[in-house]
Amino acid sequence: MSNAEATTTTTSSSVTTATTPDSLEKIQSAFQSLSTIIPTLSSSSSTNPLSLLLDHSVYSHISSLLRDPISGSGDNNLCRWLYDTIQSGVPDLHLLVLRFLPVIAGVYLSRIPRRKPQAGFEAVLLALYAHETTARGGQAVTVSVPDLSQPSVYHESKVVVKNNSTDLNLAVLSPTLEPHGTVRSSRRARIVGVALELFYSKISQIPIEPKIDFCEFCKIWAGQDGDMYKNFEEEEEGGNDEGAAAEEGGLKEGGSDEVLETEEEKSERKKVEGRVPLPWELLQPVLRILAHCLLGPNSKDKVLFEAANEACRCLFARAMHDVNAKAILPTRSLLRLSKSVVGSFNDVDPTELPFSNVISL
Repeated sequence: MSNAEATTTTTSSSVTTATTPDSLEKIQSAFQSLSTIIPTLSSSSSTNPLSLLLDHSVYSHISSLLRDPISGSGDNNLCRWLYDTIQSGVPDLHLLVLRFLPVIAGVYLSRIPRRKPQAGFEAVLLALYAHETTARGGQAVTVSVPDLSQPSVYHESKVVVKNNSTDLNLAVLSPTLEPHGTVRSSRRARIVGVALELFYSKISQIPIEPKIDFCEFCKIWAGQDGDMYKNFEEEEEGGNDEGAAAEEGGLKEGGSDEVLETEEEKSERKKVEGRVPLPWELLQPVLRILAHCLLGPNSKDKVLFEAANEACRCLFARAMHDVNAKAILPTRSLLRLSKSVVGSFNDVDPTELPFSNVISL
Protein backbone atom coordinates (compact mmCIF):
# COMPACT_ATOMS: atom_id res chain seq x y z
CA MET A 1 0.00 0.00 0.00
CA SER A 2 1.42 3.40 -0.95
CA ASN A 3 1.70 6.35 1.42
CA ALA A 4 -1.06 8.13 -0.47
CA GLU A 5 -3.40 5.22 0.14
CA ALA A 6 -2.47 4.93 3.81
CA THR A 7 -3.34 8.54 4.62
CA THR A 8 -6.71 10.19 4.30
CA THR A 9 -7.26 13.93 4.25
CA THR A 10 -10.02 15.09 6.55
CA THR A 11 -11.56 18.48 5.82
CA SER A 12 -13.90 20.33 8.14
CA SER A 13 -15.17 23.86 8.61
CA SER A 14 -12.31 24.80 10.92
CA VAL A 15 -9.47 22.36 10.35
CA THR A 16 -7.84 20.54 7.47
CA THR A 17 -5.30 17.90 8.38
CA ALA A 18 -3.89 14.61 7.17
CA THR A 19 -5.45 11.81 9.21
CA THR A 20 -3.86 8.37 9.49
CA PRO A 21 -5.94 5.18 9.70
CA ASP A 22 -5.14 4.95 13.41
CA SER A 23 -6.42 8.49 13.93
CA LEU A 24 -9.56 7.74 11.92
CA GLU A 25 -10.24 4.77 14.19
CA LYS A 26 -9.85 6.94 17.31
CA ILE A 27 -12.12 9.62 15.81
CA GLN A 28 -14.74 6.99 15.04
CA SER A 29 -14.43 5.60 18.57
CA ALA A 30 -14.82 9.09 20.07
CA PHE A 31 -17.88 9.64 17.90
CA GLN A 32 -19.48 6.42 19.07
CA SER A 33 -18.74 7.22 22.72
CA LEU A 34 -20.30 10.65 22.37
CA SER A 35 -23.36 9.09 20.70
CA THR A 36 -24.17 7.38 24.00
CA ILE A 37 -24.27 10.81 25.67
CA ILE A 38 -26.02 12.62 22.80
CA PRO A 39 -28.35 10.06 21.18
CA THR A 40 -29.19 12.38 18.26
CA LEU A 41 -25.68 11.87 16.88
CA SER A 42 -26.31 8.19 16.13
CA SER A 43 -29.27 9.06 13.91
CA SER A 44 -27.25 11.42 11.71
CA SER A 45 -26.61 10.44 8.12
CA SER A 46 -23.17 12.05 7.98
CA THR A 47 -20.33 9.76 6.92
CA ASN A 48 -17.62 12.00 8.37
CA PRO A 49 -17.63 11.79 12.19
CA LEU A 50 -15.15 14.68 12.59
CA SER A 51 -17.20 17.14 10.54
CA LEU A 52 -20.26 16.16 12.56
CA LEU A 53 -18.42 16.67 15.84
CA LEU A 54 -17.50 20.17 14.66
CA ASP A 55 -21.10 20.97 13.73
CA HIS A 56 -22.73 24.06 15.23
CA SER A 57 -25.73 22.20 16.64
CA VAL A 58 -23.46 19.65 18.34
CA TYR A 59 -21.43 22.48 19.88
CA SER A 60 -24.59 24.11 21.20
CA HIS A 61 -25.83 20.82 22.64
CA ILE A 62 -22.56 20.02 24.40
CA SER A 63 -22.27 23.61 25.69
CA SER A 64 -25.73 23.39 27.22
CA LEU A 65 -24.77 20.11 28.93
CA LEU A 66 -21.62 21.72 30.33
CA ARG A 67 -23.67 24.62 31.70
CA ASP A 68 -26.11 22.27 33.40
CA PRO A 69 -26.22 22.72 37.20
CA ILE A 70 -25.21 19.07 37.76
CA SER A 71 -22.29 19.14 35.30
CA GLY A 72 -18.64 18.95 36.29
CA SER A 73 -18.93 16.16 38.84
CA GLY A 74 -16.45 13.30 38.99
CA ASP A 75 -18.90 10.78 37.53
CA ASN A 76 -20.08 13.04 34.71
CA ASN A 77 -20.00 11.12 31.42
CA LEU A 78 -19.33 14.19 29.29
CA CYS A 79 -16.32 15.22 31.39
CA ARG A 80 -15.04 11.65 31.15
CA TRP A 81 -15.45 11.78 27.35
CA LEU A 82 -13.56 15.09 27.17
CA TYR A 83 -10.75 13.67 29.33
CA ASP A 84 -10.44 10.51 27.19
CA THR A 85 -10.51 12.63 24.02
CA ILE A 86 -7.55 14.67 25.25
CA GLN A 87 -5.63 11.48 26.02
CA SER A 88 -6.26 10.11 22.49
CA GLY A 89 -3.35 12.09 21.06
CA VAL A 90 -5.23 12.99 17.87
CA PRO A 91 -4.70 16.71 17.01
CA ASP A 92 -8.18 17.07 15.52
CA LEU A 93 -9.84 15.67 18.64
CA HIS A 94 -7.57 17.77 20.83
CA LEU A 95 -8.68 20.87 18.93
CA LEU A 96 -12.27 19.76 19.39
CA VAL A 97 -11.87 19.77 23.19
CA LEU A 98 -10.29 23.24 23.07
CA ARG A 99 -13.48 24.53 21.45
CA PHE A 100 -15.28 23.85 24.72
CA LEU A 101 -12.55 25.23 26.99
CA PRO A 102 -14.18 28.70 27.37
CA VAL A 103 -17.37 27.07 28.66
CA ILE A 104 -15.49 24.61 30.88
CA ALA A 105 -13.24 27.29 32.41
CA GLY A 106 -16.10 29.77 32.62
CA VAL A 107 -18.50 27.47 34.44
CA TYR A 108 -15.73 26.03 36.62
CA LEU A 109 -14.39 29.37 37.87
CA SER A 110 -17.85 30.86 38.32
CA ARG A 111 -18.84 28.01 40.64
CA ILE A 112 -15.76 28.28 42.87
CA PRO A 113 -17.47 30.58 45.43
CA ARG A 114 -20.17 27.93 45.94
CA ARG A 115 -17.52 25.40 47.06
CA LYS A 116 -19.17 22.71 44.97
CA PRO A 117 -17.04 19.66 44.01
CA GLN A 118 -16.07 19.81 40.33
CA ALA A 119 -13.76 16.83 39.93
CA GLY A 120 -14.86 16.31 36.32
CA PHE A 121 -13.92 19.81 35.18
CA GLU A 122 -10.69 19.67 37.17
CA ALA A 123 -9.70 16.40 35.48
CA VAL A 124 -10.16 17.99 32.04
CA LEU A 125 -8.16 21.09 33.02
CA LEU A 126 -5.39 18.98 34.54
CA ALA A 127 -5.22 16.90 31.34
CA LEU A 128 -4.75 20.06 29.27
CA TYR A 129 -2.18 21.34 31.76
CA ALA A 130 -0.27 18.04 31.60
CA HIS A 131 -0.36 18.11 27.79
CA GLU A 132 1.15 21.61 27.71
CA THR A 133 3.72 20.71 30.36
CA THR A 134 4.87 17.73 28.29
CA ALA A 135 4.91 19.72 25.05
CA ARG A 136 7.05 22.46 26.59
CA GLY A 137 9.18 20.13 28.67
CA GLY A 138 8.29 22.26 31.67
CA GLN A 139 10.31 25.15 30.22
CA ALA A 140 9.25 28.79 30.41
CA VAL A 141 8.11 30.70 27.32
CA THR A 142 10.37 33.73 26.83
CA VAL A 143 10.88 36.45 24.25
CA SER A 144 13.95 38.58 23.59
CA VAL A 145 13.50 42.27 24.31
CA PRO A 146 15.84 44.97 22.88
CA ASP A 147 18.03 46.63 25.48
CA LEU A 148 17.28 50.35 25.27
CA SER A 149 20.36 51.15 27.35
CA GLN A 150 22.57 50.06 24.44
CA PRO A 151 23.12 52.21 21.30
CA SER A 152 20.99 51.34 18.28
CA VAL A 153 22.56 49.44 15.37
CA TYR A 154 21.36 52.25 13.09
CA HIS A 155 23.29 54.94 14.94
CA GLU A 156 26.97 55.49 15.55
CA SER A 157 28.24 55.50 19.08
CA LYS A 158 31.53 57.03 20.11
CA VAL A 159 31.66 55.07 23.32
CA VAL A 160 31.19 51.31 23.16
CA VAL A 161 29.47 50.14 26.32
CA LYS A 162 29.91 46.49 27.27
CA ASN A 163 27.83 45.12 30.06
CA ASN A 164 27.35 41.40 30.35
CA SER A 165 24.26 41.82 32.50
CA THR A 166 22.43 43.57 29.66
CA ASP A 167 23.64 41.43 26.75
CA LEU A 168 20.62 39.12 26.98
CA ASN A 169 17.22 40.56 27.88
CA LEU A 170 14.44 38.00 28.16
CA ALA A 171 10.82 38.68 29.06
CA VAL A 172 8.99 35.71 30.53
CA LEU A 173 5.59 35.24 28.87
CA SER A 174 4.83 32.04 30.76
CA PRO A 175 6.87 30.74 33.73
CA THR A 176 8.16 27.19 34.06
CA LEU A 177 5.61 24.45 34.53
CA GLU A 178 5.61 21.92 37.33
CA PRO A 179 3.57 18.71 37.15
CA HIS A 180 0.42 18.79 39.26
CA GLY A 181 -1.94 15.94 40.01
CA THR A 182 -4.59 17.89 41.89
CA VAL A 183 -6.12 21.35 41.74
CA ARG A 184 -5.55 23.37 44.90
CA SER A 185 -6.72 26.91 45.50
CA SER A 186 -3.12 28.18 45.40
CA ARG A 187 -2.46 26.70 41.94
CA ARG A 188 -5.94 26.93 40.39
CA ALA A 189 -5.27 30.18 38.53
CA ARG A 190 -2.03 28.82 37.10
CA ILE A 191 -3.63 25.59 35.83
CA VAL A 192 -6.55 27.41 34.19
CA GLY A 193 -4.17 30.03 32.82
CA VAL A 194 -1.99 27.40 31.13
CA ALA A 195 -5.11 25.82 29.60
CA LEU A 196 -6.06 29.25 28.22
CA GLU A 197 -2.52 29.66 26.87
CA LEU A 198 -3.02 26.40 24.99
CA PHE A 199 -6.36 27.72 23.71
CA TYR A 200 -4.64 30.90 22.54
CA SER A 201 -1.95 28.95 20.68
CA LYS A 202 -4.70 27.33 18.56
CA ILE A 203 -7.02 30.33 18.43
CA SER A 204 -6.65 30.81 14.68
CA GLN A 205 -8.36 27.42 14.20
CA ILE A 206 -11.13 28.09 16.72
CA PRO A 207 -14.55 29.17 15.37
CA ILE A 208 -16.15 32.44 16.40
CA GLU A 209 -18.83 31.03 18.72
CA PRO A 210 -16.42 29.73 21.42
CA LYS A 211 -14.67 33.12 21.37
CA ILE A 212 -17.98 34.87 22.00
CA ASP A 213 -18.67 32.50 24.89
CA PHE A 214 -15.24 33.33 26.30
CA CYS A 215 -15.98 37.07 26.19
CA GLU A 216 -19.28 36.53 27.97
CA PHE A 217 -17.58 34.62 30.79
CA CYS A 218 -14.92 37.34 31.09
CA LYS A 219 -17.69 39.79 31.95
CA ILE A 220 -18.95 37.40 34.62
CA TRP A 221 -15.45 36.91 36.04
CA ALA A 222 -14.88 40.66 36.22
CA GLY A 223 -18.00 41.18 38.34
CA GLN A 224 -18.11 44.82 37.25
CA ASP A 225 -20.34 46.76 34.88
CA GLY A 226 -18.19 48.45 32.24
CA ASP A 227 -20.92 50.73 30.88
CA MET A 228 -19.50 53.66 32.83
CA TYR A 229 -16.35 53.46 30.69
CA LYS A 230 -18.06 53.32 27.29
CA ASN A 231 -16.87 56.84 26.46
CA PHE A 232 -14.09 57.24 28.98
CA GLU A 233 -11.89 59.14 26.49
CA GLU A 234 -14.61 61.75 25.93
CA GLU A 235 -15.31 61.91 29.66
CA GLU A 236 -11.72 62.92 30.33
CA GLU A 237 -11.91 65.66 27.71
CA GLY A 238 -15.24 66.92 29.08
CA GLY A 239 -13.84 67.28 32.59
CA ASN A 240 -16.32 67.22 35.41
CA ASP A 241 -19.41 68.09 33.40
CA GLU A 242 -20.81 64.59 33.64
CA GLY A 243 -20.14 64.47 37.38
CA ALA A 244 -22.00 67.75 37.88
CA ALA A 245 -24.90 66.47 35.77
CA ALA A 246 -25.05 63.27 37.78
CA GLU A 247 -25.06 65.25 41.02
CA GLU A 248 -27.84 67.46 39.71
CA GLY A 249 -29.83 64.40 38.67
CA GLY A 250 -29.39 62.98 42.16
CA LEU A 251 -30.82 66.15 43.67
CA LYS A 252 -33.84 65.97 41.39
CA GLU A 253 -34.63 62.43 42.49
CA GLY A 254 -35.43 63.67 45.95
CA GLY A 255 -36.97 61.17 48.32
CA SER A 256 -36.52 58.06 46.14
CA ASP A 257 -33.03 57.36 47.50
CA GLU A 258 -34.08 54.26 49.38
CA VAL A 259 -35.65 52.65 46.29
CA LEU A 260 -32.60 53.41 44.16
CA GLU A 261 -30.30 52.04 46.82
CA THR A 262 -32.25 48.80 46.99
CA GLU A 263 -32.10 48.37 43.20
CA GLU A 264 -28.36 49.06 43.21
CA GLU A 265 -27.84 46.48 45.94
CA LYS A 266 -29.70 43.89 43.90
CA SER A 267 -27.70 44.60 40.76
CA GLU A 268 -24.45 44.62 42.73
CA ARG A 269 -25.30 41.24 44.22
CA LYS A 270 -25.76 39.80 40.74
CA LYS A 271 -22.42 41.23 39.59
CA VAL A 272 -20.46 39.88 42.56
CA GLU A 273 -22.06 36.44 42.26
CA GLY A 274 -19.72 35.22 39.52
CA ARG A 275 -16.70 37.37 40.36
CA VAL A 276 -13.43 35.44 40.65
CA PRO A 277 -9.89 36.40 41.67
CA LEU A 278 -7.88 37.53 38.63
CA PRO A 279 -4.16 37.18 39.36
CA TRP A 280 -1.77 38.04 36.55
CA GLU A 281 -1.09 34.38 35.68
CA LEU A 282 -4.78 34.07 34.78
CA LEU A 283 -5.40 37.58 33.49
CA GLN A 284 -2.47 37.57 31.04
CA PRO A 285 -3.77 34.79 28.75
CA VAL A 286 -7.28 36.25 29.09
CA LEU A 287 -6.06 39.58 27.70
CA ARG A 288 -4.21 37.86 24.85
CA ILE A 289 -7.39 36.09 23.77
CA LEU A 290 -9.41 39.31 24.02
CA ALA A 291 -6.76 41.13 21.98
CA HIS A 292 -7.14 38.52 19.23
CA CYS A 293 -10.93 38.94 19.30
CA LEU A 294 -10.59 42.72 19.04
CA LEU A 295 -7.74 43.05 16.57
CA GLY A 296 -7.40 39.64 14.91
CA PRO A 297 -8.79 38.35 11.60
CA ASN A 298 -12.26 37.87 13.12
CA SER A 299 -12.53 41.48 14.32
CA LYS A 300 -14.79 42.23 11.33
CA ASP A 301 -17.46 40.14 13.02
CA LYS A 302 -19.51 42.78 14.87
CA VAL A 303 -20.96 40.37 17.42
CA LEU A 304 -17.51 39.10 18.45
CA PHE A 305 -16.01 42.59 18.44
CA GLU A 306 -18.75 44.06 20.61
CA ALA A 307 -18.56 41.12 23.04
CA ALA A 308 -14.77 41.46 23.33
CA ASN A 309 -14.99 45.23 23.68
CA GLU A 310 -17.55 44.93 26.47
CA ALA A 311 -15.43 42.27 28.20
CA CYS A 312 -12.43 44.63 28.11
CA ARG A 313 -14.51 47.42 29.62
CA CYS A 314 -15.66 45.13 32.44
CA LEU A 315 -12.09 44.01 33.14
CA PHE A 316 -10.94 47.64 33.04
CA ALA A 317 -13.66 48.52 35.55
CA ARG A 318 -12.51 45.61 37.73
CA ALA A 319 -8.88 46.79 37.51
CA MET A 320 -9.91 50.33 38.47
CA HIS A 321 -12.00 48.98 41.34
CA ASP A 322 -9.09 46.87 42.62
CA VAL A 323 -6.55 49.65 41.89
CA ASN A 324 -4.50 47.08 39.97
CA ALA A 325 -1.98 49.13 37.97
CA LYS A 326 -0.62 46.06 36.19
CA ALA A 327 -4.09 45.29 34.81
CA ILE A 328 -5.19 48.89 34.17
CA LEU A 329 -2.51 49.54 31.55
CA PRO A 330 -3.22 46.58 29.19
CA THR A 331 -7.01 46.76 29.53
CA ARG A 332 -7.08 50.47 28.81
CA SER A 333 -4.68 49.99 25.90
CA LEU A 334 -7.03 47.41 24.39
CA LEU A 335 -9.95 49.82 24.75
CA ARG A 336 -8.01 52.54 22.96
CA LEU A 337 -6.89 50.18 20.20
CA SER A 338 -10.45 48.97 19.72
CA LYS A 339 -11.48 52.51 18.78
CA SER A 340 -9.33 52.26 15.67
CA VAL A 341 -11.23 49.15 14.60
CA VAL A 342 -14.71 50.61 15.01
CA GLY A 343 -14.42 52.74 11.88
CA SER A 344 -13.17 49.87 9.73
CA PHE A 345 -16.45 47.93 9.64
CA ASN A 346 -17.39 49.56 6.35
CA ASP A 347 -14.62 47.51 4.68
CA VAL A 348 -13.20 50.61 2.95
CA ASP A 349 -9.44 50.49 2.47
CA PRO A 350 -8.09 54.07 2.24
CA THR A 351 -4.92 52.82 0.52
CA GLU A 352 -6.82 51.07 -2.27
CA LEU A 353 -6.62 52.83 -5.65
CA PRO A 354 -10.01 53.78 -7.15
CA PHE A 355 -11.15 52.04 -10.33
CA SER A 356 -12.92 53.96 -13.08
CA ASN A 357 -13.88 53.38 -16.74
CA VAL A 358 -13.07 56.99 -17.56
CA ILE A 359 -9.53 57.78 -18.69
CA SER A 360 -8.36 61.21 -17.56
CA LEU A 361 -5.72 62.85 -19.74
